[in-house]
Amino acid sequence: MAYSKTFLEQVETAMKQSFSGWNFEQLRGRVKEEELDWSYRDWVKESLKQRTVLDMGTGGGEFLSSCAPFQGKVYATEGYEPNVEIAQKALAPFGVCVRYIEDDDYLPFSDGAFDSIINRHESYSERELARILKPGGTFITQQVGGDDCKEINDALSLPLNTEFADWKLEVAVDRLVAHGFSIEAKTKAFPKQRFFDIGALIYYLRAIPWQAPGFSVERHMPQLDHIAQEIKKNGYFETTQHRFILKARK
Repeated sequence: MAYSKTFLEQVETAMKQSFSGWNFEQLRGRVKEEELDWSYRDWVKESLKQRTVLDMGTGGGEFLSSCAPFQGKVYATEGYEPNVEIAQKALAPFGVCVRYIEDDDYLPFSDGAFDSIINRHESYSERELARILKPGGTFITQQVGGDDCKEINDALSLPLNTEFADWKLEVAVDRLVAHGFSIEAKTKAFPKQRFFDIGALIYYLRAIPWQAPGFSVERHMPQLDHIAQEIKKNGYFETTQHRFILKARK
């Protein structure tokens, strides 16, 4: 099958671009997301003022460092090993201790260690949350739901990731309540996301491989070319994000 020169150039460029931390600077101006009905920063700002705080899944420490300085002692976890050193360098000036974790069910903290825990797009164990939070402590999490950007999977003829397919606000609420939490606030949203070139979509999929397990540029060139043609025709390829946020108290 013959592909256009522009298409092949965009694919080649995307394959050469590296991804580190949780930095999507490469996609600035190439991907546009509708704003959520809420601000994660506003939801967690009071939590960050507590005496002991944990940021779960800090990535490269980008968000947490933007919230410094802190009033209490702050810890962070990260499960993607290449990000740990990046986060440590970014957060060390603010006294944040970064811990690498491999298993959500076993966190390296003592019982009742934290007054508050924040979590943006990171997996977690309800049992461990209940263990490491002090009585009355709060947990705030913004999550990516199982239907996130399903149009990508449809266009690539790939199923949704079965590990997350059923993940939604109602499930998260039920599991937390079952572990002794009360829910103080919750909401969900389905904002639109648009990709303006095929290279941006490829970069996105390489950075977030769990979106479409089994995807490879080589195997999915025909589908990628079809998406590129849609972008050429409409100016963008549109997907629907799935987000929810909640605040729970132990």
